[in-house]
Formats: sequence, C-alpha cells, structure tokens
Amino acid sequence: MTTEQTTDLNLDWLISVDDHVLEPPNVWIDRVPAKDRDRAPRLVVEADGTDYWLYEGKKMPGSGLSAVVGKKKEDFSPEPISYAEMAPGCYDPVARLEDMDRAGILASLSFPSLPRFCGQLFAEANDRDFGLVCLKAYNDWMIDEWCAAAPGRYIPLTLIPIWDTALAVQEMERCAAKGSHAFAFSENFAPLGYPTINDKNGHWEPVLAAANDLDMVACMHVGSSSTLPAIAPDAPFMANLTWGASRTSGTMLAWLFSGWFQKYPNLKIALSEGEIGWIPYFLERGEQVLDKQRHWVKKGVTFQDHADGGNVIDYDNFDLRQIYKDHVFGCMIEDKHGIASIDEIGEDNIMCETDYPHSDTTWPDSIHVVKRIIEHLPPETQYKILRGNAEKLYRFTPAEPPAVSRA
Repeated sequence: MTTEQTTDLNLDWLISVDDHVLEPPNVWIDRVPAKDRDRAPRLVVEADGTDYWLYEGKKMPGSGLSAVVGKKKEDFSPEPISYAEMAPGCYDPVARLEDMDRAGILASLSFPSLPRFCGQLFAEANDRDFGLVCLKAYNDWMIDEWCAAAPGRYIPLTLIPIWDTALAVQEMERCAAKGSHAFAFSENFAPLGYPTINDKNGHWEPVLAAANDLDMVACMHVGSSSTLPAIAPDAPFMANLTWGASRTSGTMLAWLFSGWFQKYPNLKIALSEGEIGWIPYFLERGEQVLDKQRHWVKKGVTFQDHADGGNVIDYDNFDLRQIYKDHVFGCMIEDKHGIASIDEIGEDNIMCETDYPHSDTTWPDSIHVVKRIIEHLPPETQYKILRGNAEKLYRFTPAEPPAVSRA
C-alpha cells in the first residue's frame, strides 16, 4: 500500500461480523404456504402487551439481555421483553441503519435469534420437513428483505439444516446463488446429538467440501452448541460468564488438528464472540504438544480410548501457525490483550464485532472503543481490523460511508 493510499484510508467506520437480529413477526407467515401459517413460528401478543413466539406448541418469550439498546447498564435484565419495549433497530433493518451510523458501523452480519445461532430450533422440530420450509423462509427473508433493505450495509448469514448433510449442501448452493457467502455452523455438535467435525466416518465432509467449493465461511458463534459455560455445577454465574468466551479455544484447536484444512485449502472459519486474547497461548501450547507427542500419536497409538478422527495427518510437516493464519479468523468486541499480541495473532486474522443489540454490545460507542485499542497501529493495519479483513473474507463490498457527524 502506497503512502497516498494510506493517507486516504477512512478509519471512522468498522464492519461488525457479529450482531444479532430479533426476527420481525412477518418472517415466516409471509413466506410459508397459507395453509401452514398457523403452525409456522408466529408472534402472539397478549392483551397485557406481553408477547412470545409460538412454534410446535412451545412458547418462547424474548430475553431482555438480547435487546438492551437504548437502556442503561443498570436496567439490563434477562426477564422477558416484548417487541413494543425494544428499540426498533432490533428488528427493523431501516431503523437499525440510524443506530449503525451513530456507532460508526458501516456494515453488519447478524446471527438469528429465534432459530438460535445455527438453526437448532428447526433441527429439534417434530416435523423436520416443515422445519426445512421454515429454515428456507428465514434464509430468503435474510437475503431478500433484511439485506436488500440497505444494499452494502448488511452481510447475509444463512442457515443450513444441520440434521441432514445432503439437504445442507443443497441449501448452501441455493443461498450461495442468491449471494450468501457465509453460513452458521456449531462450535461443537456433540451436545446437539450429532457427530463432531472429527467423526471418523467424515459425517460433515459434504458440508465442508461445499464450503470449500462455494467459498462460504463457516461462522461459529459461542453458544451454538446450545450449552452454557460451566466451570463447575456450583460456580458463580459471573465466573462462568467471564470464562465462557475462552471455550472458543476448544473449537479452534479441534479444527486445527482435524486435518480438514489440509484437505480443503479454501475452507475458512470465523469464531464469533470468542474474543482473541487467548489465541497466542493455545498456538504456543499446540506447538509444544506437536513437538513432544507427535511421534507416538503418528504411530496410531491410542491413549485412554481416545483416537484421532478419520483424516490422516502428516504431523512431521504440520505447520500449526500457518494453518491457523490461512483458515481461522478471530472476532473481537473489546480485547486489549489480543491487540497487544497482534504479531502472533496476525493482523490479517482479526475482525471487529459489536454484538448489537445484546448486553455485551459496545453500542453506541463502537468505533471509539475499537479505535482507542488500535490507534497506535499503522493506519493500514487499523483499516484491516476495522473493515478490510471482513470485506475480503466475506467477499463483501460495502456501501460508501454515509455523511454523518459523530461526536
């Protein structure tokens, strides 16, 4: 990058690769056949103004921690919240633009709320055939309505039917043809009752091969295993919540040692809401394990009934850090320790997130929070972290930044 190009860099905007949308009431009833509207997910509003989603007889109210925008921290609560109490930006793509402009968010990728982070709701459905109809309806809404409401401001993230890999590949191909370059995947499928990525029979290989061929990013949000972090059964909630993001390290390590990245060189993963400060340690520890333990492992010796997955790995020519740099992308809300270790993490492997409208969000100060952490870095490095890496990974061309004044 030339000096002239560096001078022209706009460092007043970021791209957030982890936000959330609370689906508006019309998502499913507008898209399923008329005869099925009564059994599609629908919002029920009671006489007292409270509301909940109803699907297959299950009542699912929204959590107040999922819609804190406009509230003081002292007023955050996990108690149910109605749509009437939410800021419109939680569910309306046009209203959200105003909030994005205020916080310096040029573009946003949003995970689902009702379907959960990788579509578990439809995987758990009694009628999976109709669950697939509902999942496709969500994807069509995400691409055709949410993202289309403001071209260049929203990055589509679509769901796959995790209960059937053949159907998943079909949906990936369909959504890719409609412009989606990212799909939601689970951080750990074991708690969901499915084989993991290290299944010796290669259960997930059709999906990973499709991701490689379609150049689609597998996005794994913390909590996409439908589990809550727990240090011990009686550990304090605040301790568990503090520790929770670091479990993403397990996801990263499982992938690094899986052999899939060597088999599918175009495969890439994004670790959403996992922060990044822990990455240097686990890369270092992984190299120590390789150095000391690979000799007996490569002989096929098992240890306490634990064997490697189905891929054959050449541990003598296993460059852990290069594999990481080529395939793994960390997502940062506010991580000073991560930026302090940028030489080890890699300036090309870090992206921003704001977690709007959840309780961890940096909104409305998002751009200022990140710039305070990265302001000592060269402008071209700042630009990569703020938006350049996201644009490249998701093959996304953002709209021109709007002309707004921001204090």
